[in-house]
Amino acid sequence: MSAAQSIFQVSNRRIAAIALVVFALDQFTKWLVLRMLPPGYEKVIIEGFFKFVHWGNTGAAWSLFRGNNNALALVALLALVALFLTRHHFSSDTLPGQIAFGLIFGGIAGNLTDRLLPGRHEVIDFIYFYIQQRGGDEVGFPAFNVADTAICTGVALIFLITWKSEHAPKKTPAES
Repeated sequence: MSAAQSIFQVSNRRIAAIALVVFALDQFTKWLVLRMLPPGYEKVIIEGFFKFVHWGNTGAAWSLFRGNNNALALVALLALVALFLTRHHFSSDTLPGQIAFGLIFGGIAGNLTDRLLPGRHEVIDFIYFYIQQRGGDEVGFPAFNVADTAICTGVALIFLITWKSEHAPKKTPAES
């Protein structure tokens, strides 16, 4: 099969379709945040538990490597290429594998777009869960977005698929 035929096979079209939906949903929700909430704003939805926020992140998860937006954009681009080239090692020919890779590709593309867009150069995070302590301080999970959710869900699916395939009963030569 030629490279062009391989790119347009059904499994790759499914991965691309899922990635496009994730990307569009991610960019739409970030557009809403940019239009409706000023930078740094926090809107309490459930007191002591959940807020919509408008926080920019030039780092990675948990704001690690903050201020390294360009380096993280390069890492994201390299990750996209590496995942695309090695996806056949991770059951991307099955529907669960295609969903997982679609989620990961769409999520990486969404956050990469944020990092590269002129005037933005940061990932927009807007979902924030926290617990209000008695003294008024908050203990919270780092703010995140649709792209982050898609990446984490896709990676979890790949781990689950891999674990399941490694723990499946082995066929004997007579059963093959």
